[in-house]
Amino acid sequence: MRIIGIDPGFGRTGLGIVDLQGEKSTHVWHEVIETDQGSSFSERLQVVRNDLIECIRKFEPQAAVVETLFFQTNVKTAMKVGMARGVILLALADSNLPIVEINPNQLKQGITGYGSADKKQVEDMVRRILNLVNAPKIDDASDALALAIVGGLIYKSQNRM
Repeated sequence: MRIIGIDPGFGRTGLGIVDLQGEKSTHVWHEVIETDQGSSFSERLQVVRNDLIECIRKFEPQAAVVETLFFQTNVKTAMKVGMARGVILLALADSNLPIVEINPNQLKQGITGYGSADKKQVEDMVRRILNLVNAPKIDDASDALALAIVGGLIYKSQNRM
């Protein structure tokens, strides 16, 4: 089963694709969509949507995992990330992909066994689970791969696949 994990954002959106066979995860691809700060917000959202749709077309995942928003002290940033997340959810719905949503603590618990793990611990476990020589350079990509791994297992267990 092929799963896409998405770490939402409007400046950077992490994408990660893994194949799940039983409980074994295999790395397929990862990338970070980076949008131009000089572009309008709506143009940045278009880039996220278009790149995500192209990724779905190219890799044909069977399910998607998206991180839920976590509390941020900067309300303006949180609102923009929320809007980017909405665009992502709409693109996934338009692609008829089942969606699993998990929060950051669930992700950390699922990938490291510890709900308060730091970014480095998540990156290290992604590298180990996927047998990568190095973790992805940008943590948004590591998070996306972790989402695909953990969320994919959740999806499979809920759908008895």
